[in-house]
Amino acid sequence: MRLKEYLDLKPLYYEKIDYERMPRVYEKVKAALPTPKIVHIIGTNGKGTTGRFLADALFSIGYSTGHYTSPHILEFNERIYMDGKNASDSELQEAHQELQEILRKDYATSLSYFEYTTLLAMLVFRKCDYVVMEAGLGGEHDATAVFPKTLTLVTPIAYDHEAFLGSNIKEIATTKLNAVQKSAILGVQKYEEVYRAAERLAAEKLLNIYRVDEILDESDRKIRDEVAKRYSLAPYLIQNLSLSIAALKFLGLDYSAENFSCEQLFGRLTKIAKNITIDVGHNVLAAQSIADALKGEKVVLVYNSYRDKNYQEILKVLKPILLHVEIIAINDQRAASIEDIKTVLTNIGVKYKQFKAIKSEFNYLVFGSFSVVETFLREYYE
Repeated sequence: MRLKEYLDLKPLYYEKIDYERMPRVYEKVKAALPTPKIVHIIGTNGKGTTGRFLADALFSIGYSTGHYTSPHILEFNERIYMDGKNASDSELQEAHQELQEILRKDYATSLSYFEYTTLLAMLVFRKCDYVVMEAGLGGEHDATAVFPKTLTLVTPIAYDHEAFLGSNIKEIATTKLNAVQKSAILGVQKYEEVYRAAERLAAEKLLNIYRVDEILDESDRKIRDEVAKRYSLAPYLIQNLSLSIAALKFLGLDYSAENFSCEQLFGRLTKIAKNITIDVGHNVLAAQSIADALKGEKVVLVYNSYRDKNYQEILKVLKPILLHVEIIAINDQRAASIEDIKTVLTNIGVKYKQFKAIKSEFNYLVFGSFSVVETFLREYYE
C-alpha cells in the first residue's frame, strides 16, 4: 500500500492515550534506526520557525540536516524536510517500505499517524548529521521524545492543548520540560512559572538548562540583528532566530549572517501577495505576536477556529488591528461552530460577514489554524 493511502487509515491521535506505546515500539526497532545528533524543539509557539532557521543554517554551514515538523499546510511532504527541500514522494515511499519491514504487524497497526510519521522521518534522515525534531502536542509523552537528544530548545510556553498537558502554566511547562534529557536552552518566556519549573527540574534531574541570553554574546546579537534587518523580521521571529543562534553556539559551530535565510519560513506572517498575509498560528500567544507585529495597521481577518481553542480571547487580542472579520468555512470535524464564533464577535463589538473573495482595497490577514490557511490557499488563492 502506498504511504499516503496507508496514513489515511490512521487516526492522528487516539482518544484513549497510551503513553507507553511509542517508547515500547521504539525499544523494539531502535537498532534499525539511524543515530544523528538530534536537537529537540518543544514549546507552544515558534517551534516551526525556530527549527527551520536552525536546519537551514546547519545545512548552509555544511551538515546534512533533517527537519521534522508538523502539521503540514498543503502536502504531507512538508513535514519531512532535508537539506533545503521537502522529501520527495519516492524518498517517502522507500522509507515507508523499509519501516513496514522493520515493524511487527501489530506495532505498525497500533501506531497513530503522528507516531508512524515520526519513525518514518528518522528513516528518511538516515544519512543526516543533524536532525531538528519538533514536538507535536506535548513534551515528555510526545512521540518525538523517545530519541536520544543532544540538545532541547524551548520556545515560549503558554496555554494550549490543556486536556493533554495540564490546566495551568506550571503543569504545562513541567510536562513539556520533562522531555529534556541533558541540556536545554530556554527562549524568552512570557510566564515566570516556566523559568521556575525549569530551575526545579534542573535541580531534581541534574540538567543543564540555560536562558537564551546566557548563551548569546555581543557578536551573536550583531549577527542576529543583521539577519533581522535584512528580512524585516517581526519581533517574535527575531526571538526564534535568537534561539536557533544559541543552539549553534551551544553546539560549538562557527556561523555568520549568511548562513540564515527566511525563504523557507512559509506560514508565519508570510506575505503571499501585496495585500495578503497568512499565518498558521492558532492560539492566544500567536495572536498576541501578530497584534504586536502589526500594531498601527488595520486588516480584514479571514478567520475560523478549532473548537478547543480560546477563540474569544484570540479575537479580543486581535481586535485593535481589525477592520472586520470574514469567516471562512473549513471542512474539519474539529472546527468550532460558526454561530458560536459569530456570537463572540458580536459580544466584543467586531463586525463580521462570510468570506467570499479578496478585494484589492483591503489588506487581509488569513489566520486561525493550518486548516484555515490550507482552505484559503486551495480554494481561493491557487
